[in-house]
Amino acid sequence: MEFSVESISPVEKKINVTVSPSEVDAAIIGSVAVYKDSVRLDGFRPGKVPASVIEKRFHDQIYTEARQDLINANINEITNQLNLEPISGINIDGLDKPLQRGEFFSYSMKFEVLPEFELPNYEGLVVEQEKVVEKEEDINKILKRIQKEHAKLVPVEGKEPGKDGQIVNLDFEAFEDGVPLPDIKTENFDLELGANASLPEFEELVKTIAPGETGSRNIKFPDDFISPNVAGKNIEMHVTVHAVKEAQLPPLDDDFAKSLKLENLEQLKDNVKKSYVQSKEMLNRGVAQKNLLDGLLKQCEFPLPESLVELEIKFLLADLAGRLEKQGRSLGALGKSLDELKNEMMPQAKEFARSQILLHTIAKKEGLSVNENEIQAQIFKNCLRTGQDFKAMREEYERSGLIFQLRDKLLADKAMDLVYAKANIKFTDTPSPEEPALSEANYQE
Repeated sequence: MEFSVESISPVEKKINVTVSPSEVDAAIIGSVAVYKDSVRLDGFRPGKVPASVIEKRFHDQIYTEARQDLINANINEITNQLNLEPISGINIDGLDKPLQRGEFFSYSMKFEVLPEFELPNYEGLVVEQEKVVEKEEDINKILKRIQKEHAKLVPVEGKEPGKDGQIVNLDFEAFEDGVPLPDIKTENFDLELGANASLPEFEELVKTIAPGETGSRNIKFPDDFISPNVAGKNIEMHVTVHAVKEAQLPPLDDDFAKSLKLENLEQLKDNVKKSYVQSKEMLNRGVAQKNLLDGLLKQCEFPLPESLVELEIKFLLADLAGRLEKQGRSLGALGKSLDELKNEMMPQAKEFARSQILLHTIAKKEGLSVNENEIQAQIFKNCLRTGQDFKAMREEYERSGLIFQLRDKLLADKAMDLVYAKANIKFTDTPSPEEPALSEANYQE
């Protein structure tokens, strides 16, 4: 194999590759050997099918796989030899060219790499970090939140319709011109009134219906509603209310603590305090790390790989779409074109890309890396948080390419932790801009 390197830009490389006939033949022979061990043909014992028969019978598959195996081997050899690490996908020009025994095979590949620049000094940097001060009112808020998480829904006496703060158990279905819409139909649905969990007009309808009764109203759905079947239409909604309930908080006592598998109320309070301090410390540390990173970025200038910026915009759009979907809305709800949204996100995407490049360059200099066990551990943590199946999440990460984003994030985090460990931390009483969010997972041992 022979190759030549072109620098299209400071961050983009083009590699022209020529593979010798002997290497082509070897790749084909190797692919044939794989098939020989696995294929079954009538008239031949397993593993005894002649290579010539296999090559002729499975010619297209064998040659396609041989070409891909050859290219993959070339990529590994070339990038290792040149000490280059592609930061995005590798575009191959030549995948439509067939392999031919006894002939040269030529192709080219393009990919972007980390820009080369002089790293600023990141050792001994001075940064301020807020001290953690335990506040009784914050602890009480967290305890109240825990109570709400374990509140019981009890029926409200009387036959009055539900009001804000109450939960209404109901059935609903939708009709367009008298025809039911099967996609807009639910039974025994618990709707919390006043929580912006549904369309305002729908909530107003629910607030007029007493338990055991049915009501209906025409509702104009927003043009950007997540379901295209009803978006922008006047739909007749039929609602049957079964019950009106309200949350009853459990007493904050030893019995409540024992229901959480703790010894007593005192242990619950101690665990909450401990988790509060840990969360505040993580928050304050994060603020300090962000300040360190911002300071380093001000000392650096380097070109940005377009593919990395595009990838960041893609993730920002996906995150925005996910948050809107939870509200029953789509990106169209913002009244902006996709190009307008991308332009608005461009500064944030570029800043994040700059951060990633700086941290990855530090990681490379320090010899940091992320192994498979660390990736697996992070996916497992994500599963615990979301309740998803580990195997399914792992496959989704692999299928979508998120596995590479996860690896890059873990590597950047390692580099940031290293910079923080080398910094001179000055603790102050300056408050952090945010308070930690705690839930049951934070206080149970």
